[in-house]
Amino acid sequence: MDDKAKTQTAVDERGTGKKKIPGHIIINENAPEEAKWYVVHTSSGHEARVAETLRQRVETMGLENKVFEVLVPTQDRVVIRSGKKATVKEKIFPGYMIIKLVMDDPTWLAIRTTPGITGFVGAGKTPTPLSEAEVSNIQKFVSTPAKRFKTRFTTGEAIKITDGPFSDFLGTIDDIDEEKGKVKVLVSIFGRETPVELDLLQITKV
Repeated sequence: MDDKAKTQTAVDERGTGKKKIPGHIIINENAPEEAKWYVVHTSSGHEARVAETLRQRVETMGLENKVFEVLVPTQDRVVIRSGKKATVKEKIFPGYMIIKLVMDDPTWLAIRTTPGITGFVGAGKTPTPLSEAEVSNIQKFVSTPAKRFKTRFTTGEAIKITDGPFSDFLGTIDDIDEEKGKVKVLVSIFGRETPVELDLLQITKV
């Protein structure tokens, strides 16, 4: 992974309290040309914890010259929490992580038997490394900040406006633009439903 990919650091996961877990672990920067990236299945929702467990296992077993990097691909996403914007790292491939390694029997066994890892992705029993194109695509996802908002509102949902000239009005969501963080709400004004465009921060659930 390039330097941009290395900028992603910590991932929030349930069950860890406020502890931040690294989503990108570099065990050894001196990877040889034969080292390839492989995808493994992990326990969904626990990817970063599994990555940390694998790091400890690699170091304990002395495999630092065979396993070089562990990555839980994430992308920045803007979410609305308690009426405020917050940036979180959202996992791009829930239930998966990728590992850069030199594949041989001891390395395969060490990874395959790590708690939380259920297997390699590949044809039959043979793990298949990612192609250069696939690695490049993942790098693009990881290094390009997502501008989209993530909201818990849905079209047709009843809401209350909390800010602006229509504050305290009740309305119904007609359309949501997560890219811009905007929402179109149908508000009853003088007995007629009128569409009003609002910021997602200006509404709350009823």
